[in-house]
Parts: sequence; structure tokens; C-alpha cells
Amino acid sequence: MKNTFYLLLCSIFFVACQKENAVNKEVLNIPVEAKIDRFDQEFMQTSPENFNTLKQKYPLLLSENVPDSVWFNKKNDTLFNELYSETQKHFKDISALKEELTLLFKHIKHYYPNENPGRVITVLSEVDITSRAIYSDSVSIISLDTYLGKNHKFYVDFDAYTLGDFEPNRIVVNLAENFSMQKVPQPQDRQFLSQMIYWGKIMYMKEMLLPEVSDALKMNYTEEQLKWIETNETQVWKNFIESKYLYDNDPKLVARFIQRAPFSKFYLELDQESPGSVGVYIGWQIVRSYMKNNNVTLQELTLKDAKTIFEQSKYKPKK
Repeated sequence: MKNTFYLLLCSIFFVACQKENAVNKEVLNIPVEAKIDRFDQEFMQTSPENFNTLKQKYPLLLSENVPDSVWFNKKNDTLFNELYSETQKHFKDISALKEELTLLFKHIKHYYPNENPGRVITVLSEVDITSRAIYSDSVSIISLDTYLGKNHKFYVDFDAYTLGDFEPNRIVVNLAENFSMQKVPQPQDRQFLSQMIYWGKIMYMKEMLLPEVSDALKMNYTEEQLKWIETNETQVWKNFIESKYLYDNDPKLVARFIQRAPFSKFYLELDQESPGSVGVYIGWQIVRSYMKNNNVTLQELTLKDAKTIFEQSKYKPKK
């Protein structure tokens, strides 16, 4: 009996591996390649005589409504030149980034065949953290000066818990998240469960688009923070249930458990030990469970309401 059960498990595992390998092979064979235009370099290296040519190449970035003198003054600005110099040191060779973006775009094309990703423009945003990585079907924009590493001098005024955001390995994760947020509709209500499921959908999409990226990086956690939530998932879920948070409309719950923060706010002694955004992690696990137990495409998932996903997920936290 034990041998039969063991053989059955092996058979299921073998079939699952075959399906995964088939998907991986299919994705890798998709004829998509990232093409990176270094606007950051071209802007600084173009002479005034050739500036009109640059404006014609990048009308999205160099508006005709802005006098050329504004652009020339920026090029001559001491701080902007330092920003450019530091960025070139860190991103002189972007071959690895190109490979990562190509793989992301292949996955996007696999799940969304009507998308046409490929062209990427790198810019200097003067450390505008609201515009780090922006995806669009025609061209994606990446602000390289927001990815110089957590210890860079440009970021000394930022909160310590956000410094990991400046690591270069976050570029593809942020771009995948930006894409996912465009595909997942905002919830129509303010219930805490809806907010968790909304972010759970985004996390699941990132998981599908970036299968080679660690869960910690997708969550924007350290490995220690990920281990904490994995170890304490049952207790966190128990707290949510006993506190009757799921169908609560209190917006403070979003600030306590969804938004980026140095830690989550249970108002217990364990707060300082916990990572922020534990509600996002729980929402991700609910969506994962739902997708495991239901035959639903990624596109169909995005349109499912939170109540249906939760009830059909059969979610049980890990013991």
C-alpha cells in the first residue's frame, strides 16, 4: 500500500515537472528581445547642433513645448552631471539587465499574446522614486538613477526600511509590478479582504512573470523577513480572523498591514519583529491556493472578485 502511494506521488510530481518544463520551453522560444535605448547617455553626449535630431527620436521625453535652453541648462547643471557620472559607473554594462528584461517580456507575451513589449528607454529622473519603472506596450521607461544600490550617497535622506528599493535587482520586479497593476482592476469596496486579494493578484502575476526571482525579492523583503512571515503565517491569519478584520472597511488596516512600512502594526510585542505588508503576503497565499484549486487563467483571475477567490481558495495557512 505504501509503495503504491509513493508511486502515485512520484507520478503526480513527474507530470507536474513535465508541464512546467513545457511552459518554460514555450516561453524561451517566444521571439521577443529587449531593445534598450540609452537616452541617459545620448542626452548628455548630444551637441546643441544635433539636439533637434534627438528631440525627433525621443518626442515622449523632449517636448517641443519646453525651450531648448531648459534642456541645455540641465546638461550643464553640476548636480545633474554628478548624477549622470554615478549612473554610468553602475550601468556601464547593461547586458545582464537586457537578459532579465528579455525574459520578463517573453513571459508577458506568453500570458498576454496581444502585448508587444520590447523597447526600453533608460533615463535619469533625478531620483524620482514615483517613476522608477514604467511599462507600456510601446515603450518602457527605467530611471537608472533610482537603482544605484542601497548604500549610495544619493539616498541618505530616505528611510532605512526603503533602501532596499534602490538595489538594481529590483528593476525587473518593479517593471513586472507596474505591468501587473495595469491588468488588475482596483477593488470596488474598501474591505480589508478586497485589499489583500488585490495585492495578492499582483503578487501572483509577478510570480508567473518572474518565476526565477525569489519570493523575498518579489515581496521586497529580506530573506529574514520572508522567513518570519512563513514561520508566523498561521498566527498572523489567526489574528486577522479573531480581530474580525476581513470584512472591515477601516482604512487604517491598509496602513497597518498593506502599505510599505518598517513593520506591521498588530499593537502587540511582536510588532518590531514583523516585516511590513504582511497582508500582502497573506493575500498572495490565498490567491496561490485559489489558482491551485481552480482551473482559471491569469486573465480570468484578475477579474474575479475577492469574495469568490477567498471562498473557493480553500486557503489554510501553513502549520
